[in-house]
Amino acid sequence: MLLFSSRTNPTASVDIFSDYDILFAVSDIHPFHMDDHWLEDFGRVLVVYRNPIGLEYGFESFGFITHYQDGTKIDYCFYPVEFLRWAVQQPRLPDDLDSGYRILVDKDCLTNGLKPPTYTAYLPKPPTEREYRAIVEEFFNDSIYVAKHLWRDNLFSVKLSLDHIMKFQCLRKMMEWRMEIGQNWSVKLGAGGKGLKKHVEPALWTELDNTYVGAGIEENWDALFKTIYLFRKVACGVADRLGYTYPDNIDRGVTELLNRVKGLKNYDKLL
Repeated sequence: MLLFSSRTNPTASVDIFSDYDILFAVSDIHPFHMDDHWLEDFGRVLVVYRNPIGLEYGFESFGFITHYQDGTKIDYCFYPVEFLRWAVQQPRLPDDLDSGYRILVDKDCLTNGLKPPTYTAYLPKPPTEREYRAIVEEFFNDSIYVAKHLWRDNLFSVKLSLDHIMKFQCLRKMMEWRMEIGQNWSVKLGAGGKGLKKHVEPALWTELDNTYVGAGIEENWDALFKTIYLFRKVACGVADRLGYTYPDNIDRGVTELLNRVKGLKNYDKLL
C-alpha cells in the first residue's frame, strides 16, 4: 500500500481539498472491483466514480475515485503484485511513482530496491511547431461554431465551443506554454490549469476573467472577440519565443467571417 502523487511531492501545492492517491498491490484485483463494500472501511461513502479494469504498463488495473461524507477524497488504484516487482527492475520509475511516493504497508518487501522519486514526471515539454499550429487551428475552427450557434441562439453549443474548447482547451494550453517559457519548463501545474493563476501577470488574468459572461447573445459575441484578442496576444508571444510562425492568415480570414456572421439578419445570405 503506497501513497503517491501530490501529498508526497515536496514541490506540489497541497491544501485541505487535495486528495489522497493510494496504490494497492494485491494478488488478485478482481474481487476488489466486483465487491466494493471495503470502501466503507475508510469512512462513510458519499459518491464513487468506478473506472473499468484496463491495462496500465501492461498490467490489469482499475481505480475508484471516492468522495466521503466528511469531504475527504481518496483515489484508490489497484495493481497486481507483479506490477511492483516489474517497477523495481525498471531503469526509471513509472510516472505515477516518480511524481512522489511513500510506502505505507509492505508485508512482503515488494518495494525493496524501488528507486527514489526524481519528481520530474509530468514536467511539461515545449510543443513542436506542428503541435503549436494545431492548437491555433482548433481555436479558430471552434470560433466559427460559436458564431453559427450565436446566430441560431443555441446556448449549450455556444458555451461548449467558447468556454470549453476555445478557452479551457486551447487558450489555457497556450497560456501554460507562455508561462513555462518564462519558467524554463520547470513548473508542473495541476490538472486543468490548477495553479496557473499565481504564475500569470494579474493584468493578463483580468483579461481572461473578462471573457467569461452569462447567457446573453450580445455579451457572448463580445466575449468571443475578447477571447480571440487575448489568444492572439498570447499565441504570438509564444511563437516569437519558440521561433515559430503565427498563422496570421487564418486569424484574419476567420475574424472577417465572424464579423460577417455577426451582422447577418435571419433573411440574409452569408455571401
